[in-house]
Order: sequence, then structure tokens, then C-alpha cells
Amino acid sequence: MSPSTRLPGRTARSRRLLAAAAGLAGVLLLSACAADGQTATTATGERADGGTLVYLEPDAFTNLYPPAAGFYPNGGVVNNITDRLVYQNPETLDFEAWIATDWVVNDDATEFTFDLRDDVTFSDGSALDASVVAANFDLFGLGDPDRSLAVSEAVNNYDHSEVVDDDTVTFHFSASSPGFLQATSTITSGLVSADTLAKDLDGFGAGSATEIIGSGPFVVTDEQLGAQLTLSARDDYDWAPASFAHQGRPSIDAVQFIVTPETSVRVGSLISGQGDVARKVEAQDETQVTDAGYTLEAAQTNGVNNSLNLRFREPELQDIRVRQAIIAAVDRDAIVDSLFSDNYPVATSILSQTALGYLDTSEYFQYDPAKAAALLDQAGFTEGSDGIRVKDGLRLSITASEAGPQPRSFDVLTLVAQQLAEVGIELKIIRADAGDFAAAVLDGSQVQVFHSMVGRADFDVIKSQFFSTNRNVTLNLNKTDGSLGDPTLDEVLQAVASEPNAEARISDTQAAQVYLAEQAYVVPLFEEPQVYGIAPYVQDLTFEAVARPSFSQVWLDK
Repeated sequence: MSPSTRLPGRTARSRRLLAAAAGLAGVLLLSACAADGQTATTATGERADGGTLVYLEPDAFTNLYPPAAGFYPNGGVVNNITDRLVYQNPETLDFEAWIATDWVVNDDATEFTFDLRDDVTFSDGSALDASVVAANFDLFGLGDPDRSLAVSEAVNNYDHSEVVDDDTVTFHFSASSPGFLQATSTITSGLVSADTLAKDLDGFGAGSATEIIGSGPFVVTDEQLGAQLTLSARDDYDWAPASFAHQGRPSIDAVQFIVTPETSVRVGSLISGQGDVARKVEAQDETQVTDAGYTLEAAQTNGVNNSLNLRFREPELQDIRVRQAIIAAVDRDAIVDSLFSDNYPVATSILSQTALGYLDTSEYFQYDPAKAAALLDQAGFTEGSDGIRVKDGLRLSITASEAGPQPRSFDVLTLVAQQLAEVGIELKIIRADAGDFAAAVLDGSQVQVFHSMVGRADFDVIKSQFFSTNRNVTLNLNKTDGSLGDPTLDEVLQAVASEPNAEARISDTQAAQVYLAEQAYVVPLFEEPQVYGIAPYVQDLTFEAVARPSFSQVWLDK
């Protein structure tokens, strides 16, 4: 029986795949790609078994609690050690059977029933049945404050689970939750064993990776804290989605994550043969990678674009004319032309063009420094002795937070600061490695401009970013007194997450994009991909719908 409810179909999206045919020269530092006497060498181009894939990752993972897997280093691990109820095809964004063989959603999207495979086990040998699936989502949907385990931002209006029988489970919601089906496909809903579910937040953290038990094609077998992580193939894995070309045990024996923070070292290690795949190839290094005969894959993230979020409750930004002036003063084309490549299109909305419900709202984000100056004049800000505008003793000086995970964030903010200075606005930058950074970004009095993005291939992504009890990036919610600066913003976003009709969700998502643009709450900069450099002998590396790598199909053609 085919699954009963799907998202609207999507035409296949082209990938920016820049392949070259040159061979790899030099000695491989990790030529032990053939492990335990097996060889990954083939002259025929036919799938070969064996070998270790060396994956160069810029950041160490911080936590493997699935709802924390949005951070790409976390997600790169969780994506490969867990399965999900449903598979979202990254090309079409349609849903396919995985652990769930079928599902039924009631008319108002308050009940979701899943029929499960009966042959799946976790890597500790325990069964993946309806009871443990129910326990996973009871945790992800409700959280556990006593263990510091947060509610998943992908799950809305969750009420409770019902175990119908060993291989059937129903989830109940207090209000319509049309995004739940897609939520079951995300890495933030990676299924883990009952013993793993008993851990607190620290138990999912660094130093405990080998204890995180999933049902996926790989298992963590070694962790060198903050430096290396080894995923080993499960010999008994045999329940990949039916659309996967390769079924059963992964062809490679292992994936070795090597934390390589420095960009030049990461790229140099890749093209010298010390690594096989590198995440986060910066735009300035793309040509170096392709000239060496390596493939460049710019996998899109299908969500909220790389943006500056303006914390409108702060005194400097309360006047909409000031926020509009900031938007008009930012030359986004110049930023992309100076710092990035064609893999980073200038944003035309808060959402990526590949996101569900995307609407072109570029009219709100046009570069016009003369308009910016006029708006500041209208708002009563006049130029001070140092060129920075002042009104009633309030100096128009704001602070932005560097976004460590985002490409070239400090360079982007530096250019923005130069552009804003031209109209009399001072922008200071707090570095991601500052000692008080973590506290500062949560405090609007210290950081008024929050640099971020979020990927998710569902309408709910816009709510995840801006809703008061989700990421709350504009600090609409004051957590000290519980007040909302703009209740309408929450209402607009809640509509996206609570409308069961797909066509109506498109309208709601477009309305949210327009509202955020009209209120000048966001400066969308560019569409942010995850850019990977891939050795020419690495075959069939794939990515899930938000560009995390999937290693189950990989083989090494050496």
C-alpha cells in the first residue's frame, strides 16, 4: 500500500556539480582506505567494497540528541547513525516509506498513524518497535526540562502517542500539525534506542558518542574528544528506503571524521590526498579544489536564507524607519560579488527559492543609500561629530554577532559595517570566540543584529526561525517578563504551522514572508549552500534534504 499523504510534488533541482576528470596525484596519508585486508581498488568502475572514507569537518560535534542535530557537525553524525520513520527525497521533496511502511493522516492533521517494519533493530540488538518509536516522539514532542532535553522545533502541538500494536503507532496533537509528517523525516527525529532515550543532555554530549545507539547504517565506534570520530558500517543493516540504489550493508567499512577548523588546512588536506571529502569549502577556495580535479557540490539548504535579524524591541531599532534604512543601506550584491561565488545567489526573500512556499519579496530589500539617509532624517537622527547619527542623546550604534557556522560571517559583517557607516550607522561586531559570546547573543541590549540561517525542507522552517518559543531570533519574546513585542508576528507564524490544507499553507507562508519584510525585521543576504569538496574516486555521496551528508551509498573507486 502506498503512503497516504504527501507534500506537493517538486521538479528535480539541479545541483551545481563541477566535476573534473584529472587523477589524484601524491601519496595518500590515509592510504589505509583499504581496511582489514579489503581493497577499494577497482579498474572497472564497478561498485567495490571496503575502505575508510576520511571526512574533513570544520567543527567538532557538540551533542547527538536528535533535536540538537540542526548544527551541521551534529547532523552529519546523527544522519548516519539513525533512521527516520519517513524518507524525504532531497530532489523532489516527496515522502517515501522507510521505517514506516505506510501512514494515514486525519483531515485536520491532529492524528498521524504509522505502520512500521517489523524487522528493524538498533545497533545494540534491541527491536525498533512501536513502543520505542512512541517513546522517541514523546521525548521530542514534549521535552524533559529535568534532563535539560528541549522540545524539537520540528514538532508542533504534540499531545501524546498511542501504541496500537507492536508495529503500529498513532500520534495525537492538540491542534493541527501539518508539518509533523515532514518532521518525522528530519534528522531531528532520528530514532534512538530506549537506553539512549534515558540519557540527560550531557549524556548525549561530546565524550559519549559511542553510547548513542541508533538503527542506522553506521555506529560510532571511536571518539577522540574534539578531534576525531569513527563511524563503522553495520554488517546487518538491511532497511534503507526502497529508492536507494544500494541496499544492505554500506560498501565502505568506516567513515573517519577529522576535525579540521582552519580552512586552508582543510582544503590543502583534501587536495593533497589526506582526506576524501571536505565540508565547508569557502568560496575563495572553490577554484583551487576544482583545478585539482576534485568535484564541488553545493547542496542547497531549502530554508531561511543567510540573514541579519533585527531585534526590533531594542531602543536603537524600535523605529521602523531605522530598520528600513538599514535594509536600504546594505548592498547585498556587492557583498556576494566581493566574498562569494555563483553558488551563493543573492536572496530574493527571507526564504530560499527552493523552499516550500517561497515568494519573491525582493522589492523590500533594494539597495538605496539615498533612501536610507532620508529615512534616518525623517526619524530624527542627525549626523554627529564622528559621522554617526544621534537623536536625543541616543547614538545610532548597534552590535552584530558573528555566526561561526555561517560562511565568512565576520567578513560579511565587516562589509555591512562599512556600508552602514556611509549613512551614519555604527555597526560593531562581537566575535564568535569572545568569552561572553553565548550570553551576549541572548541579550538584546548587547547584540541587536543576529546573523543566522536555518535549513529545513518544510513550510514550518519560517516558524522555527522567528517564533517566540522556537529560535526567537528577533527576540520578539522577552523571556524575563514573558512579553511579546509583536503578537501579530507570532500569529502569522502560528498560522503556517497549524493549517492542514497544503494550498492554504502556501498562502500563509507567503503572508509571513511579506509581513517580516514589511516590518523590516530581517535583512536577507544570500542563499546559503553547504559546499563540499569531493575526491574524484568517491562515488555516490548523497545528501539529505537539508544538505547533511549520507554515507550509506558511498563506494571508493580507487
